[in-house]
Amino acid sequence: MDTLSPLVNEKPVVIFSRNNIDAVSHSMKQLITSYGANPTVYELNELLNRQEVENALQTMMGLSPSVPALFIGGNFIGGANDVIGLQIRGELVQKLIDARAIWVWNRDK
Repeated sequence: MDTLSPLVNEKPVVIFSRNNIDAVSHSMKQLITSYGANPTVYELNELLNRQEVENALQTMMGLSPSVPALFIGGNFIGGANDVIGLQIRGELVQKLIDARAIWVWNRDK
């Protein structure tokens, strides 16, 4: 996590991706932004220390590929399946609110 800490701390929402070449990464970005959040997105293939970051993500996720990977409020949420699980359980919005990534959410929309 030492490699990732400077990238994810102090940012409400961080997504690690690969230049929108992956439909799953693109969908995760779309989901997060659909709630009004403005995630910080790190494209692995643009980072100077990409291999170090990818190794840290693979260690955290326990699998490959290491992206997409989501952090909310500095906490590792996981990959696409984890995010979908939060969405299905109705927990994603509250995590975004708690991290101050969004301020309010109108459930009646």
